[in-house]
Amino acid sequence: MIEAIEILGTTSLWAATLRIATPLILGALGALICERAGILNLGIEGIMTMGAMVGWLTVFMGGDLWTGIAAAAFFGALFGLLHAALTVPLGLSQHVAGLGITLFASSLSYYVYRLVVQVGASPPTIEPFRPLAVPLLSDLPFLGPVLFTQTAPTYLALAAVGVTAYVLARTPLGLAVRMAGENPHAVEAQGLDPNAIRIGAVMVGSALMAIGGAFLTTAAFNSFFPHMVQGRGWICIALVVFAAWRPGKALVGALLFAFFDAYQLRLQHVVPGLPYQVFLMTPYLLSILALVLVSRRGRAPEALMAPYRRGER
Repeated sequence: MIEAIEILGTTSLWAATLRIATPLILGALGALICERAGILNLGIEGIMTMGAMVGWLTVFMGGDLWTGIAAAAFFGALFGLLHAALTVPLGLSQHVAGLGITLFASSLSYYVYRLVVQVGASPPTIEPFRPLAVPLLSDLPFLGPVLFTQTAPTYLALAAVGVTAYVLARTPLGLAVRMAGENPHAVEAQGLDPNAIRIGAVMVGSALMAIGGAFLTTAAFNSFFPHMVQGRGWICIALVVFAAWRPGKALVGALLFAFFDAYQLRLQHVVPGLPYQVFLMTPYLLSILALVLVSRRGRAPEALMAPYRRGER
């Protein structure tokens, strides 16, 4: 019991929490942007998988790491465009289209990977992002090793939270996105095209999702393998509800889940006798509990999942 408490004071736990939270932060921000514009994007799991594969493959084929991130964002935006084309102008079911995108993107990722890469006993690897020590700040006690010795994509994810929050709350573009998810008829009354705003929001959100997937193969790990996303996309969908569609709360939710995950990995070594599956399911159980406790307070965008057609009421 004492060892379990002592773990809470270690810098490695909190540094791992931020590292594990990074793909969740990016994925949740992407899903949040889509939903604030009125579009539920259940293609997130497949888009993150595609981003993971494209980011890794770009570096494996000779590109640098940032080119891999950019390529992942580009392909994520393409799949976002596909999802938006099905759900915005055509008005098809957002649930069905999203699940179709997940199945298509995941299967295509595996196919392209097997087509291009000679798979042997162990998957080929790349040189991933290395932790960056911020001068002076990395020397701070406790906070230095936790916050200021992370990889560059983690800093990008934290910056994305601030940028997203500012744009949504403080800019005309953010107001247009929010109104597209609340009352698209009011957007049209202002001379704007709600469908174009929705399509753009889904593309941007999907690009962020893909970057979250690329983090897994270019920073957290150094290779690509099937099913490496492991349900993180679905966790991101839940985090948006947990956050009541607010970027700052999405960050808190991602850190909370990541803390549970990082803590259970360390508890496995100090609490003998329990099957490891008990520890693996603990973050999900605690996240479900937290979701139940706070989700009633959140209010979804009024026009979420409601197709918009010009002239209809």
